[in-house]
Amino acid sequence: MTDTLNGMSWAERRRFVLRGLLRAAILSFVLILLYFLVPLDRIEAVPIWVILVVAPLILLAVSVWQIRAILRSDQPGLRGIEALSIVAPLYLLLFAAAYFLMARADPASFTVEGLTRIDTLYFTTTVFSTVGFGDISPASELARVVAMIQMILNLVVLGAGVKLLTAAVQRGRASKAADAESGAPDGSSAA
Repeated sequence: MTDTLNGMSWAERRRFVLRGLLRAAILSFVLILLYFLVPLDRIEAVPIWVILVVAPLILLAVSVWQIRAILRSDQPGLRGIEALSIVAPLYLLLFAAAYFLMARADPASFTVEGLTRIDTLYFTTTVFSTVGFGDISPASELARVVAMIQMILNLVVLGAGVKLLTAAVQRGRASKAADAESGAPDGSSAA
């Protein structure tokens, strides 16, 4: 495996990896901060079905962008960690935002009325982790359908999503190794 870490000393490698992990943590923090700062109350008039169509499209677009970034990266493994630190929180935060908007549009959607952003993020996390304490649960049919969609997508995200990111990392590493063997000076493929 040829990558940017091979020519580095132990201290340089450690700094390089720590910078990547710090960047991943900052990106996760920024997404969470945006969840709390974006004025979701201004889009309450948008029908929930529009949000339920747009949110997966946003997630798909970000995922494709991240996979492409992994494939082009000089360090696909580290870039894969960064991608996961963006896609996983985005996935959870999009569901939390959808639940928040559902609760605002119809307070009877959940067993607890007046859900806050913390409440809906908590609910999203309990569904994702399959803990399901039962203190907040979907009460309306729409809320139950969205929760079921999240449960099914949780399996897809955990299974296929992680597999896809892992495959992108492996393909990126193979591409970098092939470039190194062919002597491509700029890291671009000779093919």
